[in-house]
Amino acid sequence: MTDENYSRLKEKIASLPSGGITYKKINGRKYAYYQWREDGRQRSRRVKADELDALSEQIALRKGYQSILKEAQAGYGTHSSINNTSGSFRCIARTGRELDDFVKPVSTYKKRECYRQLQDYVYGDTCDRVYILYGLRRTGKTTLIRQIISEMDEAMRSRTAFLQIQDNKHLSDLNHDLKCLEDGGYRYVFIDEVTLLDDFIEGAALFSDIYAASGMKIVLSGTDSLGFIFTEDEELYDRCIMSHTTFIPYREFEMVLGIAGIDNYIRYGGTMSRGGTYYNDDSMIFATKKSTDEYIDSAIARNIQHSLKNYQNEGHFRSLKELYDKNELTSAINRIVEDINHRFTLEVLTRDFKSNDLGISARNLRKDRQNPNDILDNIDIARVNDILKNLLEIKNKDEQSVELLDEHRVEIKEYLDLLDLTVEIETRWMTDFNRKDTRTVFSQPGIRYSQAEALIKSLMQDERFRNLSLPERNRVTERILDEIKGRMMEDIVLLETKLSRKNCEVFKLQFAVGEFDMVVFNPDEGNCELYEIKHSTERTKEQFRHLIDEKKCSEASFRYGDITGKYVIYRGAATPPANVKNSTSDTCGVTYINVEEYLKKLQ
Repeated sequence: MTDENYSRLKEKIASLPSGGITYKKINGRKYAYYQWREDGRQRSRRVKADELDALSEQIALRKGYQSILKEAQAGYGTHSSINNTSGSFRCIARTGRELDDFVKPVSTYKKRECYRQLQDYVYGDTCDRVYILYGLRRTGKTTLIRQIISEMDEAMRSRTAFLQIQDNKHLSDLNHDLKCLEDGGYRYVFIDEVTLLDDFIEGAALFSDIYAASGMKIVLSGTDSLGFIFTEDEELYDRCIMSHTTFIPYREFEMVLGIAGIDNYIRYGGTMSRGGTYYNDDSMIFATKKSTDEYIDSAIARNIQHSLKNYQNEGHFRSLKELYDKNELTSAINRIVEDINHRFTLEVLTRDFKSNDLGISARNLRKDRQNPNDILDNIDIARVNDILKNLLEIKNKDEQSVELLDEHRVEIKEYLDLLDLTVEIETRWMTDFNRKDTRTVFSQPGIRYSQAEALIKSLMQDERFRNLSLPERNRVTERILDEIKGRMMEDIVLLETKLSRKNCEVFKLQFAVGEFDMVVFNPDEGNCELYEIKHSTERTKEQFRHLIDEKKCSEASFRYGDITGKYVIYRGAATPPANVKNSTSDTCGVTYINVEEYLKKLQ
């Protein structure tokens, strides 16, 4: 491209409107709005019907000119001769026989629930929109793509391509390949790891405005979830369909991987991987401390860092920039993950590291009804916590070169929420109607359990613990892990119930003495259900003593309506139907529900 043509192209781009068109429904009518950025702020105005077509055409034309300009800036002429052969592709491309070999291994795998939405897009009439399949590593994104391609007939697959993006590629490279595919008559294009493109966020409208608008079905996938969220807000607006794969509920874990049992979910839940024989060809991600740390670093911390680095020229780091520059962002995230079952507060980030699990387990061992034990009271707690801190690689306040402030807490929490890693569960107080606390639940239980195992390793290194007999040591270890699993099982039930029963309010109800582990309140029907959640296979009256407390039930009914059921969710067998109907004296009218069966019925 000559200098004259280059300058003329830049002038054309400057003369055309940036941004894009989005639509809103107001009183049942659809209105078009033009959105663009000006002086760093997003602006919007309503588009009149008689100017919509012309404005849309101008915006699309600008995108096309921008892609040509980027190619020129990368050193490629606009009139290059491009042959439709695999050798001409700049990204890794799979078509034909190579594509067949790529998708064949997953053809017999069971499918995740979001597969149907992807199927509707590929086979449906949707046009002018791209499909975005995004989520953390090892949550089944690429497998879903391979599955949808494997089910295509021969004619459809002959017009399908799979592109793999590498670190050193740019949007101009991908645009080049899409032109090749378009010229070759390809209609279905799946682009994996697209967020590796440094200029993806700022130029993603190319996919919808140029190629999808021309009839191409484009599926984008990648691990940088924040990058896709920024792209939707910045470039694509309503011209994309978003499907998030990060959260894997228990029912999918069992159905897709074939792994049953709440304890297995506690240990491995969070990814579509366990042992390499079930879904992803990978080792058990949360089986060791090392593999868990690598996952947190690459799937969470680097996810946040990469997206912020490539968004608005690093202008969106806000107060986290200094943490990122000094390599302390991962440390802050690790600290949050360890304490995620409790309040997400500034104190958690800045206090000297202290394991909550250790303190809770010590109290419960002292209260053990069968074999009370004060062994944890005699452990060198300071030494144990030092060891645990080293295992978790978390810096204490005096080791931090950047002071962690309230704005750091707020921003990290925002990004964890956007990644679907954290969900807030309310705790309400019967003694104070206006008081509502929250507990932050982490959606990937395998990470939490891996850190619990790190706690056990630290205990094993304590001299007094090593001096215990093997049976005593095993009993204490088992009790600590049981406490951790109990807390995690409670969080899992609360989280999945809240996400499933969207018409209800789900919360823990605290009394002056005692609590209901879960209340499900239906404000439309004016009734509620009461639950206790126990990590046990046995039934004891102690488990439901609060559920049969007349005063507590009367207070709950006064505030939340008729009580339609009282339940204990546990790991044992469910109450037989006859016992449910007759409210046997053994359980005083309380129904026992198996936790796995309960979770599988949630939708």
